[in-house]
Amino acid sequence: MATYGTIPTSSLGGTNVEYFSREKARIRSGLGTRRSWKEMFNLGSIDFPHGVSDAFSRIRTNIGYFRMNYVIIMLVILLFSLLWHPISLIVFTVMMAAWLFLYFLRDEPLVIFHRTIGDRAVLLVLFAVTVVLLLLTGATWNILSSILIGLAVVVVHAALWNIDDLYLIESGDYSASSSM
Repeated sequence: MATYGTIPTSSLGGTNVEYFSREKARIRSGLGTRRSWKEMFNLGSIDFPHGVSDAFSRIRTNIGYFRMNYVIIMLVILLFSLLWHPISLIVFTVMMAAWLFLYFLRDEPLVIFHRTIGDRAVLLVLFAVTVVLLLLTGATWNILSSILIGLAVVVVHAALWNIDDLYLIESGDYSASSSM
C-alpha cells in the first residue's frame, strides 16, 4: 500500500519528455543507417576503375551501399542552390519534413492501402515530387543545375571508391586496409 519513493511516469510533463527522447532516438537510429562520413571519404579507398565495366559495377555497388549518404549530399547541394529563392526554400523545407518522416526516420516498411512500398520506390517518388514542386516555384535553372552537380558528385565518388574496401569493411577487417 505504501508508494513512497516511486516516481510517477504518466504526468503531463513526463509525456513531453518521453516524446522528445523517443523522437531523438528515432532520428539517431534513422541516420544510423547511413554510412560513416569518415569511411566514405577515406582517401585510401579511392582509385581509378580498370575499365568501363568496372566503373559501372562500382557505381551500382556503391550507390546501394552509400545510398543514404548520397541522398544527403544531393539534398544539401539542392539546399545551397535555393538560398536566394525564398519561396523555393519554403517548399524545400516542407519537402525535407516529408523526406524525414517517409524516408530517413522510418522504422518499418511504408504500407499504403495494405501494400508494402519499398525504399527505392519511396526514394524515387519523394525525389520526383520534390523536383516537380520546386520547378513550379520558378527556380528551374538553379534546381536543374544543382541536381546535375549532385549527380556528377555521386557518380564520380561511386566510380572512384574501390569496391574491394567495401568487402573489407563489411567483414570487419577495415582497420588493416586503412592503415596501408
